[in-house]
Amino acid sequence: MDDKSNRSVIVIVAHPDDETLWAGGTILNNPQWDYFIISLCRKYDQDRSSKFYKVLKILNAQGIMGNLDDGPEQKPLDDIEVQQCLLDLVPQKHFDLIITHSPLGEYTKHLRHEEVSKAVIMLWNEGKIYADALWIFAYEDGEKKYLPKAIKKASYFETLKNDIWIKKYKIITETYGFEENSWEAKTTPKKEAFWAFKDPNSAVGFLNK
Repeated sequence: MDDKSNRSVIVIVAHPDDETLWAGGTILNNPQWDYFIISLCRKYDQDRSSKFYKVLKILNAQGIMGNLDDGPEQKPLDDIEVQQCLLDLVPQKHFDLIITHSPLGEYTKHLRHEEVSKAVIMLWNEGKIYADALWIFAYEDGEKKYLPKAIKKASYFETLKNDIWIKKYKIITETYGFEENSWEAKTTPKKEAFWAFKDPNSAVGFLNK
């Protein structure tokens, strides 16, 4: 997946740590890309937000956080609310690539991941986020039968080199501070995968399917 050309890339996730869990290896593998990373939740969570900005420095990325509700009960949010929060955070510029959640989520189940994915796809389709292509995370957990794993048949599938995975794992455990026996640490994928879309219509088709 390594691309030596410079790319402007916006990574849009629900939570601080999602960018590392699901795409950290890809980001670390392509340091020549210009990254802007958005977390739509936890802006006022002093612990998580401070760690997120430390991670941005490690990844040599710029970024910003929003404050979407992220309560444990996962109350559904209105589509317009999620889209507006996103529009308030996205720089008004053209990107070569968007990377974000799948509308199916990465595991069973986190509603915010699905809502963020839907918002990104719809805003890209409406021309309110400007980008040439979209990659969405391609992971599944067999409906909680096992930890999330990359989908081999996705558009892109890559086994991370050990040194890259170790850097990724250290971000999760040392910078974000998750214990080695935590779900996050045990999940940290050694393989990363993405479904790729070159036009909004195909992404909307995937969303509706």
